[in-house]
Amino acid sequence: METLTPIKLSTRPSADGAIKHIKPAVDPSTLHHRQLLDGAFWQKIPAYREVDEATFLDHNWQAKNSITNGAKLLSAVQDLVPQSFYADAAEGLLRAPMSIRVSPYLLSLIDWADPYNDPLRRQFVPVASKLFPDHPKLTLDSLHEQEDAPVAGLTHRYPDKALFLTLDTCPVYCRFCTRSYAVGVDTDNVEKVSLKATEDRWERAFRYIAERPELEDIVVSGGDSYQLKARQITLIGNRLLEMPNIRRIRFATKGPAVMPMKLITDTEWVDALTSVVERGRKLNKEVVLHTHFNHPNEITAITKRALDIVFERGIITRNQSVLQRGVNDSITTMQLLVKRLGHCQVHPYYVYVHDLVKGVEDLRTTLQTALDIEKAVRGTTAGFHTPTFVVDAPGGGGKRVAHSFEHYDRETGISVFAAPSVKPGFFAYFDPVDTLAPEIQARWADKAQQDQMIAAAIAAAQAAQVATARASSVR
Repeated sequence: METLTPIKLSTRPSADGAIKHIKPAVDPSTLHHRQLLDGAFWQKIPAYREVDEATFLDHNWQAKNSITNGAKLLSAVQDLVPQSFYADAAEGLLRAPMSIRVSPYLLSLIDWADPYNDPLRRQFVPVASKLFPDHPKLTLDSLHEQEDAPVAGLTHRYPDKALFLTLDTCPVYCRFCTRSYAVGVDTDNVEKVSLKATEDRWERAFRYIAERPELEDIVVSGGDSYQLKARQITLIGNRLLEMPNIRRIRFATKGPAVMPMKLITDTEWVDALTSVVERGRKLNKEVVLHTHFNHPNEITAITKRALDIVFERGIITRNQSVLQRGVNDSITTMQLLVKRLGHCQVHPYYVYVHDLVKGVEDLRTTLQTALDIEKAVRGTTAGFHTPTFVVDAPGGGGKRVAHSFEHYDRETGISVFAAPSVKPGFFAYFDPVDTLAPEIQARWADKAQQDQMIAAAIAAAQAAQVATARASSVR
């Protein structure tokens, strides 16, 4: 038998002892994900020029001084933008399905020298001049959360997971909220479904969860769990932990992105969450925090300080972003967001292709945009810090990996997904009409042709499934 001589790798350093680098040197100044906005940046806003750091970091002050109407916005920003912008925003608010609520912290991060193009303004302050007509197939509850709710505020769609909507308020209101059917106050366009934080309603949800042994994973959301009082965090967390079937709990909140100082100054709330996490760990159950950053400009030195507190408490934090036009639909922006989240010890978990939401067609992208960005993001950092891009299938099909479509007609903008473990049938997602060719836009204006295009896409999806099944049987 031939003897193989082992290959020896040279480990000798160079004559001067220096290590040989195989990649070119990196200028530290180019590591933008570590360069976080710091200092009294809020003082550039006229209303906050005299606000000191201690006041600005008080979560109660942030909540009390949040912008809740156009007059308050005008009072805060004053002469930073022309009157024409205020008029545009006022008209946008009249047409919006979501009421406005913006924290002073978030308001301070908007570039008021260029508000129309600012990625944070786009998410929270509507302007009428930039709005597009809703997609013709849009419904107010496009994900059918209410249809899959056995009791009010509890959606049981996946076999072992339920979504518990504990309340209907948030520290800020996002224009693109998929729960605009319930979250916030009534608007001129939407009369909200009431999901108030009442223990009677919660009790019915607890009873249902306890009676379903297959349920193991509960998402505590709303609204926003940031708005729950400390005693309510303790009550909800402990009730769920005491159920033998529950193995995982996720407290979902956008709070760290829009009011991070709560994690710094509301020690009672953080202590309550920590207590539930630690009790869960002793019971071999996972309790984590899920949050929602969409743009790297939302992450500042205050954010890092707040999230460091969470990390020091041993609380795992994951992020879910929404892909939005003019916000984070570029490769460089998404790469920076992912890296900056990692810098703050937050795991990028999901990037959602924007749901079909009333009044925000200007924010939606094509599915192809998501496919292109995911390809470019993957490989820029560790796999567990790389988000999965998903489509939450309209009609209640649940989250489907973006590239797992059965069929995608890029001309008509129709993609078709199947969700065999969730619900039978096919689920269609639609690219924004304004991104399609003029002749296809004309077809979308005709109800009969809409139905024809959708039927053709579903037929193509069925044919693709048959072809795949035949190919598998041949192997």
